[in-house]
Amino acid sequence: MEVKIRDKEDYHRQTTERMNKHFVVPEWTIRQKLALACRILASEGHDSGLAGQATARGAKPGTYYMLRFGLGFDEITAENLLLVDDDLNVLEGDGMPNPSNRFHLWVYRARPHVKAIMHTHAPHVSALSMIGVPLAVSHMDTTLFHEDCAWLREWPGTPIGDEEGRIISDALGNKRAILLAHHGQLAACETVEEAAILAMFIERAAKLQLLAMSAGTILPVDPALAQEAHDYRLKPKAIAATFAYYSRRILSRDASVI
Repeated sequence: MEVKIRDKEDYHRQTTERMNKHFVVPEWTIRQKLALACRILASEGHDSGLAGQATARGAKPGTYYMLRFGLGFDEITAENLLLVDDDLNVLEGDGMPNPSNRFHLWVYRARPHVKAIMHTHAPHVSALSMIGVPLAVSHMDTTLFHEDCAWLREWPGTPIGDEEGRIISDALGNKRAILLAHHGQLAACETVEEAAILAMFIERAAKLQLLAMSAGTILPVDPALAQEAHDYRLKPKAIAATFAYYSRRILSRDASVI
């Protein structure tokens, strides 16, 4: 039997069509997605006391959903999120937002298409940020970050002011993710799902990098192949299905999250 050899682009188109047809994901609200994102990141070891933030744009321009300062990622539900304005004044909910969320506002202003931001001090990302080494993309699972992860070389201090927000926003540029020196990671994306998955996978990427550095020299991958893998891994329906998978794991333990 003769095997028909097709162009790889045909398979990419076929995969996208099949994902769109077969990957059915729940229609959660922004509040529910943000709460699930927090629980997913907590379950993946991203919690660091009260450090780190997860935010998303509200329905009205200039409004944002944020965690109530004082709650950990593993305590967040759709009901205890705050809705704030563009100066962190609370519009809905009880309590106060994390003052460090101010630097998120700078990213939102600079990037109108960004709908959600995840910032955490996960251990391996934090360790990598301490040694002055940017993220290395040298494995298929880390190609999500190929030419898509910025590197802030100097720590600007606790990001509760406008100057820190300007510095971080400028360093991020038009990329989806950034490794922050002496700090942690940030993912700024068009959906909550994408921001959550990138935040989760940048920690895995940092862990792989530190393991590889301890064993030998990290070898580069072909940039064209890395770009292809980047685009494949970031197909919207694949990201949504991945987020739904991790959400099911959370909801099987605690359905009250949403």
